[in-house]
Amino acid sequence: MHAGDQDPLAVLTGRLPRSERRAAGREARSRVPRRTLARWEPQPNRDPLATVRAANEGRNPDLIPLRIGRMVASPFRFYRGTADLMAEDLAGVPTSGLRVQACGDAHLANFGAYATAERRQLFGLNDFDETLPGPWEWDLKRLAASVALAARDRAFGAGVAEEAVRSAAAAYQRWLALFAEMPELELWYLSVEASTLVDVLGADPVLIGRVFDKARRRTSAAVLPKLTGMVDGERQILENPPIVTAVDLPDLNQRIHTAYHGYMESVRPDMRHLLRRFRLVDVAHKVVGVGSVGVACYIMLLLDADGTEPLFLQLKEARPSVLERWISPSEYANAGERVVAGQRLIQPASDPFLGWYRSIDGRQFYVRQLRDMKGGFDIDRLTAEELVVYGAICGFVLARSHSRTGDPAALHGYVGVSDKVQDTIWSFSNAYADQAERDHAALLTEVRAGRFPVIEGV
Repeated sequence: MHAGDQDPLAVLTGRLPRSERRAAGREARSRVPRRTLARWEPQPNRDPLATVRAANEGRNPDLIPLRIGRMVASPFRFYRGTADLMAEDLAGVPTSGLRVQACGDAHLANFGAYATAERRQLFGLNDFDETLPGPWEWDLKRLAASVALAARDRAFGAGVAEEAVRSAAAAYQRWLALFAEMPELELWYLSVEASTLVDVLGADPVLIGRVFDKARRRTSAAVLPKLTGMVDGERQILENPPIVTAVDLPDLNQRIHTAYHGYMESVRPDMRHLLRRFRLVDVAHKVVGVGSVGVACYIMLLLDADGTEPLFLQLKEARPSVLERWISPSEYANAGERVVAGQRLIQPASDPFLGWYRSIDGRQFYVRQLRDMKGGFDIDRLTAEELVVYGAICGFVLARSHSRTGDPAALHGYVGVSDKVQDTIWSFSNAYADQAERDHAALLTEVRAGRFPVIEGV
């Protein structure tokens, strides 16, 4: 079945025995054989550059050259900035009909460490701008193709690329089988800590320690001297164009202050109580990511009553998920609420400051902490062996997320235990990495011809 078709397994609920749900997953193979997961053939009218141009609509035009500059840096970075293009491509490929709360952009760079309200450090998916109920295959294919492209970006060769992709797919398959048998509450509470990555997944403790130690140091207090300074006796966010720039329109500044107070109504009552102990003192524009460059994004500096304890929040525009065009509209009228609800479903413990606001100039927003003990693997520095292990880590995390939000028994019934899924996912990711390289080359040609303005190296 295709992505927009009615889900034949929607009637399945957790009230049915696991054996029946697993059997339903196996039965889905007769409609959509697992070998179809390998299929990739571009549509005759496919136009990746038109999709890139369409994605620029509604963004800050002054920042579009920076977005393009980041995308032309490499095929991997192009891929990071084109979740919409891949959703368009995958919409033409059959799916099993099994749905999960999809991340929508589950590439390698969107996994990382983060902190809970209890200051525990967990590891998981950490970008939810595109989250929506959707096919599990789309997330796994997005991850696998990113692994293949990362291996090429690091010039590791086809053998390492295949090993790393298979490692991700095998981990997804292996852990899905375990999660399918796990008691519901145990699965719901399952979290991934540093010790999980080392003891359960065999990751190098030195590498994991480095990732988590760096993330642990990224707090509001730690970034205060890097992002702010004293101006006329007041603490202010310092400009660092084009990445950080002042909000120089008084009416916009006032609307952001209004949005902040509106956001407070969306958080839990205990967090609202805490936020009332801080005051919003400054706001600035901040450019983030690759795919998000040019969307409205602000950082907010809050200080306690003494003016000594900082809290940085990020107010980021939430647009419709790139999956919605191909699957179905979100059940949430506010895209910010969609992002927050999806994150809370996928993560066992989420940022306690998560919230949303209805509109600034017609744009919807969500709010989260900025850099609060967040960090990830430096993909540009991974060795070949580390990439293989990291692929397995991400496959494990994705299996946990899909099992939490979908039906793990039915998923396991479809995926099975043979190497067939690994074979097909590798075939697809290798072919799609070829496609991403061609698309990147086409964009690079347009840039060199002067048909796309570009700012590189920022």
